[in-house]
Formats: sequence, structure tokens, C-alpha cells
Amino acid sequence: MNKLIDHTLLKANATKEQILTLCKEAKEYDFASVCVNSYWVPTCKEALANSDIKVCTVVGFPLGAMSSAAKAEETKIAIEQGAQEIDMVLNIGELIAGNDEVVRKDIAAVVDAADGHIVKVIFETCLLTDEQIVKACQLCVEAKAPYVKTSTGFNSAGANPRVVKLMKDTVKDQALVKAAGGVRSIDDLQEMVKAGASRIGTSSGVALMKGANTDPSSY
Repeated sequence: MNKLIDHTLLKANATKEQILTLCKEAKEYDFASVCVNSYWVPTCKEALANSDIKVCTVVGFPLGAMSSAAKAEETKIAIEQGAQEIDMVLNIGELIAGNDEVVRKDIAAVVDAADGHIVKVIFETCLLTDEQIVKACQLCVEAKAPYVKTSTGFNSAGANPRVVKLMKDTVKDQALVKAAGGVRSIDDLQEMVKAGASRIGTSSGVALMKGANTDPSSY
């Protein structure tokens, strides 16, 4: 279970001390990665040296409404500084407007800039219809993104098993699914995996490993 978890701290008020604690916990529980804002990538690279825990960072986060060129540049810099995985937010407004080619090119710009590193594309599914979620999945496959991801964790709702299943049924074996936002218990995690998730983004990784629920207000 530990290698399913991207141990996450994306709050604006996160301090270096908290980021270092995140890395220490990730090493203690042998998580898949830590997921942080890009400013903290060099700190995490240093803290996780000599371990197999990856440094994941977010791009175009949390709104997705940045230019594709800015997202690509942010991706390049993050990788130069030590990021090994990129979680990008697609252009949600253009997706809703039906501008599919704009969205596909936005994703492809980051995938190209990542130069072979894993890219997970965040949809913010709570803002989308099922049809829009399916379309987003299809565009990700066309842009050769390795992962589709449910949520930033910063909107009105996070992952739920029904949507995870919809995403997995759409991408099939052409991409993997990351469930993020609101995964706070063993039951939550197991439901997401059963629905088709291959990775879990959560700030509650330690509590999950201990088999305990966490206070939702701490998310």
C-alpha cells in the first residue's frame, strides 16, 4: 500500500521544516513520492537523496489557467532542479468550452517538456460533467500523458470511486489513474484502488499507514 501513496503537502503556508518532515515521513514509510510546490523541489531532492522516493511537483497549480508556454517552462525548471514526476492542471475553462485541440496541445506541451518523466494530468472533476471527464481522458491519451488525476484537493470536492472508475474505464490500459483529494482512511484508499486507481495523492499518508482516520479539518 505504501508505494501507492504520493505523500502530499501543497499548502501555501508550508514551511521548510514541514517539508523536511514530509520527506522524513516518506522515507520512514517508503512512499512512492512526495508531492510539493515547485519551490520546494531542491529541498526535497536533497532530503531524499539515496532513496528511491521520487520528488513530484505541481505545474499550473491549482487553477490550470496559465499559458501552455508557462506550464512547459515551469516543467523544465522543476525537472532541472530535481523533480521526477509532474502533476499538471489542464485548462479547465477551455475543456468546458469544448476547445479540445487547445486542451490537447496544453497537455502535450507539458508532456514534451517533461522529456520522458511521468506527467499526471489533473482534471478537477468536481467542476466537470461525466462527458467532459471522458473527453479529458481521451485528450490525455492522445497527448501521451501517462496518468490522469481526479483533483487538486483545493476545490469543492476531491476523488470519488465512481469518477475514478469512469476515468479508468475510459483510458483502459493507455494510462493510469491517480485519485487525489479527500482520501483520508484505509477504506477510502481501498475503494479508490478497487475502482481503478494506481496512485493515491493524500496529505494523510502517515495516518493511512497506521490504519487511522484523520480529522478532515486538517486537510
